[in-house]
Amino acid sequence: MNLELCGASSHPVRSEVKMSLPSMRHFAILSRWCCPLTNPQKIIPPNIRCFSSHSSLTFKSHTFPENFKVQKLQLPAKKMSDDTNCAPRKRMAYIALGSNLGDRIGWIEKACMEMDKRGIKVKRTSSLWETEPMYVLEQDRFVNGACEVETTLEPLELLDALQDIENSLGRKKIIDKGPRNIDLDILLYDNLKFSHERLTIPHIGIPEREFVLRPLTELIPAHPINPDKPWTLIRDLLDALPPSPSPITTMTPLSSQHFPIQPLNTARKTHVMGILNMTPDSFSDGGSNSSNLQQTIQHFLDSGASMIDVGGQSTAPGAPEVSVEEELSRVLPAINLIRSKFSHKPVLISVDTYRASVAEAAVSAGADIVNDVSGGSMDPEMLPTVARLGTTICLMHMRGTPATMNSLAEYPEGLIPGIVKELVERVKAAEKAGIRRWRIVLDPGLGFAKKGQQNVDVLRHLEELRNWPGLEGLPWLVGSSRKSFIGQVTGVSMPRERIWGTAATVAAAVQGGADVVRVHDVAEMAQVVAMADAIWRY
Repeated sequence: MNLELCGASSHPVRSEVKMSLPSMRHFAILSRWCCPLTNPQKIIPPNIRCFSSHSSLTFKSHTFPENFKVQKLQLPAKKMSDDTNCAPRKRMAYIALGSNLGDRIGWIEKACMEMDKRGIKVKRTSSLWETEPMYVLEQDRFVNGACEVETTLEPLELLDALQDIENSLGRKKIIDKGPRNIDLDILLYDNLKFSHERLTIPHIGIPEREFVLRPLTELIPAHPINPDKPWTLIRDLLDALPPSPSPITTMTPLSSQHFPIQPLNTARKTHVMGILNMTPDSFSDGGSNSSNLQQTIQHFLDSGASMIDVGGQSTAPGAPEVSVEEELSRVLPAINLIRSKFSHKPVLISVDTYRASVAEAAVSAGADIVNDVSGGSMDPEMLPTVARLGTTICLMHMRGTPATMNSLAEYPEGLIPGIVKELVERVKAAEKAGIRRWRIVLDPGLGFAKKGQQNVDVLRHLEELRNWPGLEGLPWLVGSSRKSFIGQVTGVSMPRERIWGTAATVAAAVQGGADVVRVHDVAEMAQVVAMADAIWRY
């Protein structure tokens, strides 16, 4: 921008200017529209604040010096940058999620998708919790959770957007706190206290509601609800509640046709996952399933398998890596066969792969779960792909690759703390990629970057793993079947003959809290699980 001062003169120039100063009201209006500052007091110098809206100031006369010359000034254009104060300010808010009609988890997932579509970015989610109804007791159980969102909307604008989402999903309010297919409430909004006839922040019901405090404790346990009482944290409010007469549990959906896993339900049944290796070089059953595939699947289903894990790439140490095309040619025919020939059987299909492209093709063919031995670390596209597909993923603990993992079995901080630390990192990576917390299953990775006695120690401390901060409430899959550490303990060298040793590890897994056991010998292990459930799940 150019500015030219006109009217050069060799004589002294006297000028007197009388100007009106802007009032506080003017500064408030300007700050509201031009920058994110909400307190105009911070941007008005003290010498200006002392004037009223009608104040004026007369400047003293000024005499230009004799040698004064008029110059042409070049003023730089205003530079717009990413950190300009004119951009809408991003706020962090916490939204309660609830449903007790129809496909409860499905409604909540649709609501989260709608928030993302409308620019209300879902950053993290809690687990989903099944709870008894409160206030109006004569209605079905609820599924409740919470999500952390990033938004530029002001509180009432955010409320309008959430209510519009509820309406678009068909919510019809019959009675207050009664049945509803979807319920979205603003719990917290930055550190703001807000009071309006339509909205109060923080939500007045937080301190008395366990179904709100548990999800919030997963997300922000050390956060105060009331900015006026920063010493009272969310976890303190949860600890202050009396014990629930009906303990609540987390829920992990597997498919829309199957009942979710409930990891905290002490009476839950353990899933038996049959291993269907479509590889010629698997460590214990290479090539045995390809020739009589339909018969093997029928045997699994008749013997009590509720899940079938289909794999087309061996993860045994030293096994060669096959191409994506080869892996797909092994996996997809098996999935298609299960879905076409056994459609009358309510079986879940898991695809055992660390490749995003294979996972996507398998889910498209009918797989329900992605079982990634690398925890999403070997293919950078895996976690974003699973987030986009909206499927459940099993994140296994492993270091390196199957070719290098045996050289990475040192845990200076301790075996269990080391596994926990690295699994927490994988969970955070999954959440950052957009995977909902309620869509995550964990696997301690027996035989992967763990040698001999270390695997026994993992089984011995499985309950400790389940209850470790950051991993609470998540379901666990344990795969010990026929592995070398069983042979080392029992002296049985042939993997196919390690049935009795495997049976002991399966029983230990059930006692430790496993939700799924992955096995080769389905008929025998289904009996072990049935007996173990009768002893420890009641």
